[in-house]
Amino acid sequence: MTHRQLKAGYFTLGGMNTLATSYYFNYLFFFLRDHFGFGNRGNLWVTALSGFIYIFAAWQCGKFAARFGRVISLKIGFLGLSVVMAASALAAHSVAALLVLVAIYSVVLLLTWPALEALVSERESQAGVQEMVGIYNCTWAGGAAFAYFTGGKLYDMLGAGAVFWLPAGIFLGQFLLLLWLEKHHNAVLATTPEPPREKSPAPEHPDRNQPVSPQAFLKMAWLANPFAYVAINTLIAVMPGIAQKLALSPTQAGLFCSVWFFGRFGAFALLWKWRGWHYRFRWLLGAFLLLIASLITILLAQQLWVVVVAQIFFGLATGLIYYSSLFYSMDVGEASSEHGGLHEAFIGAGIFLGPATGAAALTLAPQSANAATWAVAALLAIGLGGLIWQRSRR
Repeated sequence: MTHRQLKAGYFTLGGMNTLATSYYFNYLFFFLRDHFGFGNRGNLWVTALSGFIYIFAAWQCGKFAARFGRVISLKIGFLGLSVVMAASALAAHSVAALLVLVAIYSVVLLLTWPALEALVSERESQAGVQEMVGIYNCTWAGGAAFAYFTGGKLYDMLGAGAVFWLPAGIFLGQFLLLLWLEKHHNAVLATTPEPPREKSPAPEHPDRNQPVSPQAFLKMAWLANPFAYVAINTLIAVMPGIAQKLALSPTQAGLFCSVWFFGRFGAFALLWKWRGWHYRFRWLLGAFLLLIASLITILLAQQLWVVVVAQIFFGLATGLIYYSSLFYSMDVGEASSEHGGLHEAFIGAGIFLGPATGAAALTLAPQSANAATWAVAALLAIGLGGLIWQRSRR
């Protein structure tokens, strides 16, 4: 097995991980709505719970992978996730048990993503890191789009229980694939020397022609990405409510509410091959402004076509912001599992803050159906101010 073939195996694991997690967590909200009567407020609180745990689990699990090995971390993660999904299927009649399992899932999941992010960049030159990050982003984004697009149909066709047992099967398949890849991992690395790493971006990077350092862009991207996840996880949590407002079945919701996932995939594909956005603040700023405007439009729209069009821009905005965070994380300094853990921890902060803000607004102002929208928009505006302030610092 060659170095590139080994990387293809890890990309496959990343794609499968996205399929499993997307089928579970995206359609769990439909399950909670249909079986326990959860509305927007309840689903937002569930997401906030997951995000709060995600923050601390990401950092610690990234450290675990760095200390004990990325492959070990993945083996425990994949096997543990399959067990959590099986337990969820058996406990599907109890909302309390499901919430406990959501919390456990949020911890075990973080044994996978930081390790995968580090493995795809392992033993790569600076140009290789850029290439691997591009393929990795397109792989998981494509998987997420496919999962949401087909998930509604599977929910209707296979029954709501598929939310649990279908991911369980995928996670178990990942564990078995990893066992096979593990046999070749050390042998391949032994014949692949560590390439020299430059201390700063390559000469062709535009940052050489302006005063903002690569480290400053890393900080700005790390600031922006949690706010992108504020918007993303607010939207995912209230998607059953949007579907109900527009009289969409789960199958129709999968068709029409997956547009932004494809928009994000398109953004990743473009940003992978076109590198003119590297170390250019105006692209990050423009994406943040577009993020706020498109989210408000989606949440307030009364016509399906408006929701669909706004999702295109939402996907492009979230794509550039996420790509910036992961690219700068891997490009500035050494890529590592612990660094990937910090990247995921910032994502967890966004997963918690957005839904918690929206849920709190609906709790305090239950008479206002749009309270969550404006509360989350205000939070995003604070993030925009922080991004501009960070850019203005010397």
